[in-house]
Amino acid sequence: MRRVIAIAAAAVSLAGCSATPDYLKLDYYKSAPPAVQLQLESTPPGAEARTSIGPGCKTPCSVSVTPGDGVTSFLVNYSMPGKQPAGVPVNVIRADGGMFSSGTVKVEPNPVMAELQPVGPPPKPGKPMRPKRTKPAQAPADAADSGQGAPPQR
Repeated sequence: MRRVIAIAAAAVSLAGCSATPDYLKLDYYKSAPPAVQLQLESTPPGAEARTSIGPGCKTPCSVSVTPGDGVTSFLVNYSMPGKQPAGVPVNVIRADGGMFSSGTVKVEPNPVMAELQPVGPPPKPGKPMRPKRTKPAQAPADAADSGQGAPPQR
């Protein structure tokens, strides 16, 4: 009977190793990734700025972004009536924390700056193309200058 109890206890303890419950995992106690304040600016001010991971605002402004674990970069898109849209890539830099400190997240560049160019006038229509005139074929220059029709034969 002791053998059966010992085998059952060993089986239960080994089965627990393969399926560790969430409350025993160390990741459970880690905090969510910290939010980062991102300053958005544009020339001229008043452009609509939106990040590809969510929040947006009218420049100059500041938004709070929380890049997920798999995010290494994202894009900030700027738009304004009468101006060409612009996009600025932003890199996410992570520094892992130690046993007693949490990891940090930085974004670069911060502040994110974009210069919006005015939309140019529409292109002027070009002149219609006319076909080139072809010149009629002329006789060789030697025959016309000598006054003879054909060159002498030898």
